[in-house]
Amino acid sequence: MFALYVTGTDTGIGKTLASSALLHALHGQGLRVAGMKPVASGCECIDGTWRNADALALQAAGAPGLPYDDINPFALEHPLAPELAARDAGIEVTLPPILDAHARLATRVDALVVEGVGGWAAPLSATLMQADLVRALRLPVVLVVGLRLGCLNHALLSARAIAADGAHLAGWIGSHVDPAMERVEDNLGMLRARLPAPCWGVLPHAPDADPVAMARHLRIPVLA
Repeated sequence: MFALYVTGTDTGIGKTLASSALLHALHGQGLRVAGMKPVASGCECIDGTWRNADALALQAAGAPGLPYDDINPFALEHPLAPELAARDAGIEVTLPPILDAHARLATRVDALVVEGVGGWAAPLSATLMQADLVRALRLPVVLVVGLRLGCLNHALLSARAIAADGAHLAGWIGSHVDPAMERVEDNLGMLRARLPAPCWGVLPHAPDADPVAMARHLRIPVLA
């Protein structure tokens, strides 16, 4: 099964859009796909159960009929760092439920995209880092780089942290989060020259972007 972990240089830089676009790109290669958001805070109570907008977007981009609880094992109410949101809910985020949900999804699809929380170093709990989850699932990492002032620093530090944690950076995706950013192409050139992984594409700035349309901007080298 083809699988990867999507992280970002920060929160709010388009990880879910990139993850959904990746799912559509993989589906376009004839693969049955699923997205997964193991831990999500800022959920809304819908029909008596907590649901997260990002996880619902991943569910919509994946194969039909996959249980929400497998896509998002830890759905937390408050829009806070997961460690704080879980503490407020009296829940401890642990690996086993995530690994079990991942295993169930893996039996039903050909490709699985797992989306993290915030930036790479954002903890999942007081004792669990995203690097722990990536090592447990043995997933390569794709870094979403929010294109705005400071992106070079954030991207290079993230890449170093991913390597230092023993994970493999397979590629990166640029995400235009600041339409007023100057010298975008120059910054992209520096990112391409300095990041130790290939660029899988650059997503243009588009309010209410359609992930199906965004998939056309991606090229996944391992499937080329």
